[in-house]
Amino acid sequence: MTTSDAVRSMFDVTDPDCTPKLESHAIATESATTVATTLKALAEPLRLRMLSFIATAPAGEACVCDLAALTDVSQPTVSHHLKVLRDVGVLTSERRGTWVWYRIEPGYRGAVATLLDSFAPAALEAPHRQPVLGGLDDADAVLDRLAAELAASFADVHFDVVQRIVRESYTSLARTAKVSAHLISLAERFARQRLTDTTRDATDSVPQVLFVCVANAGRSQLAAALVRHYAGERITVRSAGSTPAADVHTGVREALADLGTTDAFPKPLTDDAVRAADVVVTMGCGDVCPVLPGIRYEDWLVGDPALASPAGIAAIRDDLDTRVRALLTDLLPDLTLPTT
Repeated sequence: MTTSDAVRSMFDVTDPDCTPKLESHAIATESATTVATTLKALAEPLRLRMLSFIATAPAGEACVCDLAALTDVSQPTVSHHLKVLRDVGVLTSERRGTWVWYRIEPGYRGAVATLLDSFAPAALEAPHRQPVLGGLDDADAVLDRLAAELAASFADVHFDVVQRIVRESYTSLARTAKVSAHLISLAERFARQRLTDTTRDATDSVPQVLFVCVANAGRSQLAAALVRHYAGERITVRSAGSTPAADVHTGVREALADLGTTDAFPKPLTDDAVRAADVVVTMGCGDVCPVLPGIRYEDWLVGDPALASPAGIAAIRDDLDTRVRALLTDLLPDLTLPTT
């Protein structure tokens, strides 16, 4: 027997008694995929806390306003996490008035009870490695200096609030960032924007518009760029995503550059932006945006440019252009818009 034959014989299982029958005992591939998707949705500390809160609530349900008290994150962030659990079927939702209420799907109640009452205690008691912290811990000194600089510009805001917004901004961007080289500068821009929104004078004569889509990588960026292009400083414009992407879609960047926007980056939806807005325009992000009194809401059914061809992106831009023009005509009747 040659060496190659000997090697092959080591992996050539021909004995019926030794043939592994894994397929008959293992979970089916399709089932495993479904279960893994659900477990992935559950594998987030805040979502598990929300699930525990809902499971133990006297009425067996909770709304975003209830769950926001669990942590310092904004209500839109809470809504995003709830949407993830709803999308995999663990939660159901029902809108009542201005809020959406969430309950555990009946078919999952037993599984959730097992997770919280049996699996969670076992995981806590079993020996395990402590997670290695990085990211924000490594940037503490830089973030503290950034908070001090911003506090000087926003003297009316308590330093603790400034510091919290700086750290929240950094952390939220770090979750999706592909490259960390410019993360601090992006966090500074995002935190400054949030502080500006937090301190906005409600009597400000300059209208403020917020565009919200899912990834803040296409539609909402284009709409915001069109408003800046036509209205300049006569309107304050923001854009955000319920689940922000790591970067603006490649095909959209050229369209943004044509409108004079070259530094766009995806940002998460925050309460600051919603509360500061006079008009909130949503595009395909469902109920993740809280409905607050005194704010005008619109929902635009606009195509998603994520996978669109250049011609498709051009068509989406044209659709947004028509809608933005109509909005500007309403907000600024005296604004002269160029003819198309």
